Amino acid sequence: MSQIINNKSEILFIYDIENANPNGDPLNENRPRFDNDTSTVLVSDVRLKRTIRDYWFEYKGYNGKNDKDIFIREIIDDEGNVYDGKTRAKDFKSEKDIVINKCIDIRVFGGVLPLENDSITFTGPTQFQMGRSLNKTEILTEQGTGAFASSEGKAQKAFRTEYKVPYAIIGFNGIINDKAAKYSKMTEEDKELLLEGLWEGTKNLISRSKYGQTPLLLLTIDYNESFYIGNLRQKIKLITDKNEKEIRSVNEYKLDLSEIFNEIKSIKNKIKRIYIKKDDRLVILNNNQVLKIINNEININEI
Repeated sequence: MSQIINNKSEILFIYDIENANPNGDPLNENRPRFDNDTSTVLVSDVRLKRTIRDYWFEYKGYNGKNDKDIFIREIIDDEGNVYDGKTRAKDFKSEKDIVINKCIDIRVFGGVLPLENDSITFTGPTQFQMGRSLNKTEILTEQGTGAFASSEGKAQKAFRTEYKVPYAIIGFNGIINDKAAKYSKMTEEDKELLLEGLWEGTKNLISRSKYGQTPLLLLTIDYNESFYIGNLRQKIKLITDKNEKEIRSVNEYKLDLSEIFNEIKSIKNKIKRIYIKKDDRLVILNNNQVLKIINNEININEI
């Protein structure tokens, strides 16, 4: 296992969604979560973590084999019963160290291990705020029919209603706490898989309601002391000539990160490294200049 994380990191993740539902609210007819006061769409941290877990499970081998697993995942036994938390805990003999060593999501996000008469709580080093769109958008209602065969073999139709947003630029703030990582044993390798899961997991959302999401920007700031800037998403300015609700493509706007980079320059002695990955179509501005990125890194002295 690689080295335990020993420095704090801050994450800014931006992706867009076109004609889809980024995060349905089951208590509101599965409509996209929406802030009516600001006309912005919301996405929960739970949804984002689900995206990452699914990627780990499907593409990185964390499926219960070879001592690599995910604790929070749906497991159904031979009789069709879904495992609850206590049943899942028995898979690891309710042993804390076994869970930590095998389950990447516990090391990264934390969780609760329910026991017979008690529980063990793991504080997750990695936390995300609620995601929010950078642009104003709206909810569209789409109605249609779906055909299915009846018991008599006759075709019947059922009406369905779907709720989508035409286009939204979703931003998430995240933090990796090195102090908590010491207890959960989150490693540098886990961190790389977290960042990979953010980017590639979003690209691989292919369900009917989620298809149409594309990662645009992943900015990671590694600090050399216990400090972080905070609220990176809120410091972004959306530059466009269009009405925000009419935006339909990444080619119709630019993202101005000047406020973020100005703060970075003012505390550059506290920063160890800046990693950045972006979609080639996205234009990032810094003090009215297009940002230069070389090998996915930014030279602080050249900002």
